[in-house]
Amino acid sequence: MKKAIYPGTFDPITRGHIDMVQRAVKGCEHLVVGVARSTPKNVWFSTEERVELVRDALQHLENVEVKIFEGLLVDFAKQEGAGFIIRGVRAFSDFEYELQMALINRRLAPEIETMFLMPAEEYGYVSSSRVREISALGGDIGRYVTPKTLQALKDKLISNQQHTKDTPRRSAAGG
Repeated sequence: MKKAIYPGTFDPITRGHIDMVQRAVKGCEHLVVGVARSTPKNVWFSTEERVELVRDALQHLENVEVKIFEGLLVDFAKQEGAGFIIRGVRAFSDFEYELQMALINRRLAPEIETMFLMPAEEYGYVSSSRVREISALGGDIGRYVTPKTLQALKDKLISNQQHTKDTPRRSAAGG
C-alpha cells in the first residue's frame, strides 16, 4: 500500500489515535492524517488548534503528514492520490457505522478501499468525547493524551470558565 488517509475530527487527538497511526504506517509508504474542518460534532478546539495538536503528537513519525480537509472524504483521498482509507474500530457499534460509511465511499469511489484497524487493547475504550467529558469533570486524563494535549485541554477549560464568568446571565423574566 503506497498512500493512505486516516481521517478524523481529533478533538482532541488521543493516544488511541496515535496508536492507530503507528499501526497504519506499518502498512503504507505514506499516511496523510486528515483533520476534518467541518463536522457535525460539537468540537472544543478550532481546526487550527486540532491540527497543531495532531502534528505535535505525530512528529516522531517520518512518513506521516497532517492536512485539513473538508467535503467528501473520497474526494480528499483522490486529491491526495491515496488508494486506502484507514478507519479504527473499537467495538461492534463502531463497526456498524464504519461499515455503512465504507460501503457508501465504495459506491462513490470504487477505486479507494477502506481498511479497518483495531486499537491496542488499552485504547479500545478511549474516545475524544470521553476524554473531553472526563477532563470537564476534573478527572485525570494524562494517560489518554500527550502532555501538550493535556495542557491544551486544561487551558481550554480555564478559558471556557473565564468566558462563562464574563457572560452576563439573564433571568427567567428576560432581564
